[in-house]
Amino acid sequence: MTCHRKYKYFASFGVALLLVSCGTQRRVVTSSVPDDMPQQVVALTTMTPQPVVQVAPIVEAPVVQQREVTWEERKQHGLDSLCSQQLFQTSQLGMYVYDLTEGRPLYTLNTTQRMRPASCQKLITSVSAYFYLGSAFQFTTQLCIAGRVSGGVLTGDVYVVGSMDPLLSRADVKQLAAALRSEGISRVSGRLYVDLSMKDDLGYGWGWSWDDDYGPLSALMVDCKDQFASLWVAELGRAGIQLQNKSVQTKTYNGTGRAVAAVAHSIDEVMIPMLKKSENIFAECVFYQIAACGGQKAASRKHAQTKINSLITQLGLPADLYTVADGSGLSPYNYVTPELLVAILNYAYSQPGIFERLYADLPIAGVDGTLEKRMLDTRAAGNVHAKTGTVTGVSSLAGYLTASNGHLLSFCILNQGVSQSALGRAFQDQVCTYLCN
Repeated sequence: MTCHRKYKYFASFGVALLLVSCGTQRRVVTSSVPDDMPQQVVALTTMTPQPVVQVAPIVEAPVVQQREVTWEERKQHGLDSLCSQQLFQTSQLGMYVYDLTEGRPLYTLNTTQRMRPASCQKLITSVSAYFYLGSAFQFTTQLCIAGRVSGGVLTGDVYVVGSMDPLLSRADVKQLAAALRSEGISRVSGRLYVDLSMKDDLGYGWGWSWDDDYGPLSALMVDCKDQFASLWVAELGRAGIQLQNKSVQTKTYNGTGRAVAAVAHSIDEVMIPMLKKSENIFAECVFYQIAACGGQKAASRKHAQTKINSLITQLGLPADLYTVADGSGLSPYNYVTPELLVAILNYAYSQPGIFERLYADLPIAGVDGTLEKRMLDTRAAGNVHAKTGTVTGVSSLAGYLTASNGHLLSFCILNQGVSQSALGRAFQDQVCTYLCN
């Protein structure tokens, strides 16, 4: 496979604008606020079961005698009031809102704090994949034979070379068996091999919990499960191919035979369920493709981490500040910052070929994916395109929205230490709805 490296980015607004230094305190409007200020409370999105949440009222800065308060100042003041609610006496919050239209931060809070992203890690994985692999990349599973075919008998071996395609299905396995039969082969006198050399032999992500229902990972999975060998033997039998040896062994294909058939799926086909439905195994398959970029065999987490860290460095951020443990966000060892996730979103925005795909593939509030039932009947519905993230104690949301002033914003909200994920989701929905109003 070919590694496409792109070093042109941020042309529209410059690296310097993205990397504005962000402190750990909330931004506060300097205009004075009278004691009789009217209060506005934005209702939380209804959910079942609905947690009991104490929500601080949103207090916007009014028109003062000296001058009219700007839209930006009013929103900053309102976000300050949202971020002062009781929820954050017992949990942590990191938030960064960036005005892509203006090319500067709109709101910052704890933007350099290391926090767990949950499935917002998939944003880093997807943008890194488009950066290294390109939009034309294909996940390809190859069928090869080594030997001589005579009288319907293959005197030699059959290889299936895996590329960790998460979309490889039982129908695809059947198609490969039919392709072998179409070569005039009705009997294999040699052996059946699977080439799993693309990936290392670790079946689980670094730090994955024993009770996570994912894996084991393999370079040859069918319907995201490690079951290729048994299905392959069965489909060959159904195709009318007799086997002298029905055991399937692991061996690297050395290229001395010839390719008979291949099954391929595009990176775009993989990205849609990975982002819309937050499919974890899909994200791991993309992660290991980044690791294998350039022909790396036995690709590992560390190979992927090295490449992702290189991209982070090119964005002007200190890669050693972050920990890239996997591609999906399942691992509790992942540590990022709101600043990093917004930098990734802003880089994607600066690359039209990446942005148009990412923006379309992200869940849309009130419409589809993991945001289908969130922010319904608000101005955020159909507007917010963002990746969700949920693991125990962590709730996150990061993506794009068009604000009420017509500006396109990128944003990241990381809630950590929450007793219920619903609390984090409610706060995130309230922030997005407020920015869209």
